[in-house]
Amino acid sequence: MIFLDATCPLVSKVHIEAQRHYDQGREILLIGHKGHPEVVGTMGQLEDGVIHLIETTDDANNYVATNPKNIALVTQTTLSVDDTADIVATLKSRFPDMAMPHKEDICYATTNRQSAIKAIAKRCDLLLVIGGNNSSNSLRLVEVGKKAGAIDAVLIACADNINWDMVARAKTIGLSAGASAPENLTIEVIDALKKRYRVYVEHVEVTKEDIVFRLPRLLREPINA
Repeated sequence: MIFLDATCPLVSKVHIEAQRHYDQGREILLIGHKGHPEVVGTMGQLEDGVIHLIETTDDANNYVATNPKNIALVTQTTLSVDDTADIVATLKSRFPDMAMPHKEDICYATTNRQSAIKAIAKRCDLLLVIGGNNSSNSLRLVEVGKKAGAIDAVLIACADNINWDMVARAKTIGLSAGASAPENLTIEVIDALKKRYRVYVEHVEVTKEDIVFRLPRLLREPINA
């Protein structure tokens, strides 16, 4: 039997950071959403009660530290960049000696998509975000779009979920997708719009993504039967 670790390398990085802080005797705070699979997984890496979850700025303001000078911070990788920044700022103001992640914990794909949403939101009568209802980074894109000025912003799983009444009221439609949504879903949404309307597609790019994660060795090499 062959087992492969399919954990995202960026999530694994957070696990390693949490373990390192634990080994160094630090009190660990995790910014994230209760019940999210990634948060459950990260907290499950260590003993119960070792990692303390912070969901909001109120949590950050009310947290009672055992040792305020020996605290470390890690975050869920699929959070709203702006909301997380507010929580981090609150924690830093209360615990200035808090150990921060060596590099940003929030996934680069999540960050880039939020930046792209901010770049187009004010132009959008309707913003469509492709992703699952359990996808944290997709839900955050909808929130970011609304805050950044989109008149309407909704999450859809695929082209079959398009609300055509909302589309009919819109002249300019923005389209994005969660970090794990396959590209064919985006193509299908555009094709569905083209079947009903004359569509002009404008690609808005805010950054180039050139990060590549190598497949596990067992998937790169032929397996002898």
